[in-house]
Amino acid sequence: MTAISTVANIDTRTPTARQVTPLEAITQSATMAGRGLLKIKHNPQHLFDVIVLPIVFTVMFSSIFGGAIAGDVTGYLPILIPGVLVQVALAASVTTGVQLREDMNKGVFDRFRSLPIARIAPLAGSLLADVLRYVVGTTITVIVGVIMGYRPASVVGVVLACVLVVVVAFALSWIFALMGVVMEKASTVQGVSMLVLMPLTFMSNALVPVATMPGWMQAFAGVNPVSHLVSAVREMADGRYGMQIVWSLLGAAVVLIVVAPLTLRVYMRRA
Repeated sequence: MTAISTVANIDTRTPTARQVTPLEAITQSATMAGRGLLKIKHNPQHLFDVIVLPIVFTVMFSSIFGGAIAGDVTGYLPILIPGVLVQVALAASVTTGVQLREDMNKGVFDRFRSLPIARIAPLAGSLLADVLRYVVGTTITVIVGVIMGYRPASVVGVVLACVLVVVVAFALSWIFALMGVVMEKASTVQGVSMLVLMPLTFMSNALVPVATMPGWMQAFAGVNPVSHLVSAVREMADGRYGMQIVWSLLGAAVVLIVVAPLTLRVYMRRA
């Protein structure tokens, strides 16, 4: 009789899931970022684009536009290198979305969802790991530029400019991550992302003076966030710090606040 009573008193209710604290979410995201870094370590080909693109872009664009815009290659480098810094980082952030889609198609994130971790950790960890790619891309760009004769007025300003570019690229990578979550194929993510990125990068002040463009294109370039970021990098390389930096950081913050929760919500619905 006592045994029956004991069994009857057992609480058979399903325990509720423990709420993950913000600190735990940050720690778990860092752990997932470490996993991503290990993946890059075991497959260095993931760094191929951020090593080759800076070299190709710097050499090609300086040879094509240098004489026409500045009279020679060396005189064009202060205009070109900040533009290539931004272009390489943005191109690398597109690859982030493509790789995310590939991982989702392989079922990697389905396994993560079964773990007692913050829902944002796998996504944030994947994007944080790709920060290494942005750092490599910006570093290679500056090195190639220096080899070709680029001499910025402020070394500290260039370092801070690279940090700014990496921060903005991380923020923008959430946009391409959203594309990776929404679209079904990695090739589709690649195609659509490049279709969006091409006008943003080339219809800006990254490679040529805006004054040489048609009127409607000048208007677009004036409000193009890429133009603001490139202008901020050029100012910092000259040792000047103005409102272009503020606008770039503000834009990055808005993207993170709006797009990151939206990406997470869509991911949880579709995964």
